[in-house]
Amino acid sequence: MPSFDFVFEKESEQQTQLAEHRAWLKSIKHERPLPKRRFKVAVYIRYLNQTKYDNYLAFHKQQFLDTIGLCPNWEFVGFYVDEGGTAPNMETAEAWSKLLQDCYDGKVDLVITQKASNVSKKLSEISFCSRILAALEKPVGIYFISEDIYTLASYYQDDLKDPFFLPTPDWQVLPDDESQVRGTLHD
Repeated sequence: MPSFDFVFEKESEQQTQLAEHRAWLKSIKHERPLPKRRFKVAVYIRYLNQTKYDNYLAFHKQQFLDTIGLCPNWEFVGFYVDEGGTAPNMETAEAWSKLLQDCYDGKVDLVITQKASNVSKKLSEISFCSRILAALEKPVGIYFISEDIYTLASYYQDDLKDPFFLPTPDWQVLPDDESQVRGTLHD
């Protein structure tokens, strides 16, 4: 009878690594955005009204406003709301795209959202956005309430400053009209 123990060894190794990471997360003191620090705060909401309450979105917004109101040094910038039942692809989330642009324009320096899956279904996209926002001249942080993750926490600084993912100096943005780049390939 063939043995597939090597499959279980790999699974076991991954489970061990996950367990060690969870233990590390529990052992550290979680950092959150400081209420005494000045922030321009935006709230991102991924919304699908599947509740029995007609005014759920208004109620949810009011909860955020009440909490932000407890931090007198925080300036509320606005709500960015994308509708949909599942986590978005970033390229189709219009409000998220506008929020990112406002971060680049210096209008926002702290984004608060309920959970990471509201932003994207791909953790790599969330990580990439966090790193890009942290690399700005005035770093922008994201606070995920449910996961209690603040992307500008001190224990993430080494990861955020890793230049490996950043574009090189010779990197160029492709023009919107790709036919200019392709030339005669599609003629």
